Amino acid sequence: MLRKNHFPAAVPIASKPRGFMAGIRAMQRNALFLLPDIAFTQPIVSGHVVRRFHMVMDPPSLKRILKDKADDYPKSEEAQAMLRPALGNGLFLAEGAHWRWQRRAAMPVFAPRNLTALTPVMTEAAEDVSSRITRGSGPIDMYQEMLQTAFEVIAAVSMSQDTAIPREVAHKAIDRYLETAGKASFLDILKIPGFVPRPGRAVAHFLISDLKRAADHAVRSRMGRKPADPPPLLDLLIGASDPKTGRKMTAEELRDNLLTFLVAGHETTALALAWSIYLVGFDQSVQDRARAEAQEVLGGRAATADDVPKLGYIRQIVQEAMRLYPPVAMLSRTATAPDTLRDREVRAGDVMLLPFYALHRNECVWDNPNAFDPDRFADPKAIDRFAYLPFGAGPRVCLGMDFGLQEAVIVLATLLSRFRFTPVPGRDPDPVMILSLRPGGGVWMDVDPV
Repeated sequence: MLRKNHFPAAVPIASKPRGFMAGIRAMQRNALFLLPDIAFTQPIVSGHVVRRFHMVMDPPSLKRILKDKADDYPKSEEAQAMLRPALGNGLFLAEGAHWRWQRRAAMPVFAPRNLTALTPVMTEAAEDVSSRITRGSGPIDMYQEMLQTAFEVIAAVSMSQDTAIPREVAHKAIDRYLETAGKASFLDILKIPGFVPRPGRAVAHFLISDLKRAADHAVRSRMGRKPADPPPLLDLLIGASDPKTGRKMTAEELRDNLLTFLVAGHETTALALAWSIYLVGFDQSVQDRARAEAQEVLGGRAATADDVPKLGYIRQIVQEAMRLYPPVAMLSRTATAPDTLRDREVRAGDVMLLPFYALHRNECVWDNPNAFDPDRFADPKAIDRFAYLPFGAGPRVCLGMDFGLQEAVIVLATLLSRFRFTPVPGRDPDPVMILSLRPGGGVWMDVDPV
């Protein structure tokens, strides 16, 4: 049963507009502080802060931006500039024809037959984190455990052992880069004047240099060699080509996409898992129901890909966690042509802010939106496709969506079948968005075997 009149952690939203500089300072701490309270009760909120903007929480309008008229709403140049030092011109940032041919080449890489061959790594990672927890004593920060677990998975499936990037190099660089570079994001997107400081930008660019060199070495070491068995994502990409033109990726393009997989492939899954564990700690009745399902299906062993279809309630928990705490909680686009969204005039050059955090908690879209209720997802067909966007939508929907969700179910089911998670009093996480929506302060749990 859900706790009445008590909801899980949420971003504190100001009921009155902040002054310009107060708003900027708040945004540097947490990008979601720019959301007004009406973003949770209205379909579209428009305004002008240095430039015209529209916050869109309306599913039909989101469908138009992300799918029907996607070419008229490219990623903003400012957002691209912020991430390009780390991700180059790979699938996440490329636009137009350069993006289309890469997407065509990469799609077969994520075919089910390729991903299925890599899923034993998820089971192994679930066993590893279970062993670490068993050896631990006292409260455990499950956010850090999930970061390590998800990074182990994406590193193992991305590269063969003989050419893998040293994990300590990659993990540290990615974490620090996301934390520092992201603080500038919405200041740039809104064209906030340059006299407002962008903390850590130079430091962020320095941090990523070692990682890029290691990725270049990994790519050069694998090019021209026979693929490993089973082939990791890098080997599959090396062998991939555009079915229309036959074009293959250069070493630089391979490097950019490898880094994209490493960055996006571990942070998002780790966050989905960390917030899921926070929520089952928040509602012990949900945890008990999920544990019963996991124990019945697994019988003491770690979960495998074959078990995932039988773990429906645990999948619903992960989906609900990504509704309340979408890993990518906001995207931005720039309108390049005039348009109309509902009753709103859109002009070329307008900033389109897509706050999925507000969409997922919007009263126009969801019943009791701030409550934790995994049963919302019992019937997937009942959810409007453009009301729930943790992986985006349209032609740029996340290629690794099924892979990440499967990993989250395997790890969460294994842990819930073996341990009870009880929150440490006074240490609830704060939802903080820099580039991703992280649990500020960690997800601290007392963990006991069952």
